[in-house]
Amino acid sequence: MLATTGWTAVRRGTAPPGPYDAEAAAWRAASAGGRPLPRPDAPPQRLAAFFASLTARDADRLAERFPLVVGNLNGAPVTLRYRANRIALQRELTRERTRERERIALGALSPDGRRDAARRQHRLQALMGDDRQVLAFDPSGAGRVAEVLGDLDRAQRVSVVVPGVDTNLLTFERTQRKYTAPAGMAESLYAAGRAAAPGIRTAVIAWADYTAPVGVGVESAMGRLAEGGSDRLVALTGALPGASRISLVCHSYGSVVCGVAAHRLTPRVTDIAVAGSPGMRAGNVDELGARARVWAARDRDDWIEDVPHLEVGGFGHGTDPVSPEFGARVVSTEGAIGHTGYFEPGTESVTNFANMAVGSYDGVSCASADATCRRDISGEAAS
Repeated sequence: MLATTGWTAVRRGTAPPGPYDAEAAAWRAASAGGRPLPRPDAPPQRLAAFFASLTARDADRLAERFPLVVGNLNGAPVTLRYRANRIALQRELTRERTRERERIALGALSPDGRRDAARRQHRLQALMGDDRQVLAFDPSGAGRVAEVLGDLDRAQRVSVVVPGVDTNLLTFERTQRKYTAPAGMAESLYAAGRAAAPGIRTAVIAWADYTAPVGVGVESAMGRLAEGGSDRLVALTGALPGASRISLVCHSYGSVVCGVAAHRLTPRVTDIAVAGSPGMRAGNVDELGARARVWAARDRDDWIEDVPHLEVGGFGHGTDPVSPEFGARVVSTEGAIGHTGYFEPGTESVTNFANMAVGSYDGVSCASADATCRRDISGEAAS
């Protein structure tokens, strides 16, 4: 069944400890003002209280000394995380350039290796642009990253874009087919949200901060990586500053991550929208245990429709979210083309996601003509 439907085996070795692990070990042994530093996995409230007790100078020193740790701490001030990640990006770029020179000198860098090195350096440089707000960065392995559009501290509405397979540092943004990559998805959603509700302060997070499956293989047909991703997503949403309402917009395998996380999400998450979903590892909306409204979208030309929506022996992700028996609110995708077209500007799919995100539910267009997807809710954009 796996072979005939496109699920193919992918083998991955165990990655050695990366730069973050080494820095985290040093963080655990360090102190500030004679006090031990809190654990990197401490509750966000504990971390927020710790940073509130520091002077600005001491906080900056920690960001300079431990940029990978501070840049990934849920609970640390957002602006400090941006600053720390800029330092971490610059240091990783320096390391990349040093490694490239050393490998060239040894004659150990193939043409393909040189192209990959150049791509990675280009991506690091791009993320260091003056207008970039990098909320999380870890260069280990294929690399993880999250970026914020808008003012996260002051936002009334926050959307988190959760992408699917083959998401990593190199694929975080693309020049060609821009809106198929997490950064482009977030940019399109942010623009559509501002157009839908100009008076609402919004922010969007392009969240490529989990280890995603490589290719449409066995890993993408199972839930192991979604479990790890869901832990990170729950931690993120539980630590966002302020009292903003939060929406998740989850594409492809990202919808599996959102489904696994659904029952543990903060009550601030009001809406979960999935697009091109292989399933949410649940038989229906009730089994998700979500307090949030659940929306689903799929284009008629999306190949994901042909993937078996079942769960057998750990393979597969359960009922099709756009099916009547699942019970999600199914929205229109008019204008979208195929599995990666949901965030193209001007499509009804991204417009619908934006209206959900800002609470303008009256503006959501349903897949059916009877507007059943908007049942029991009304516009709340002013709240």
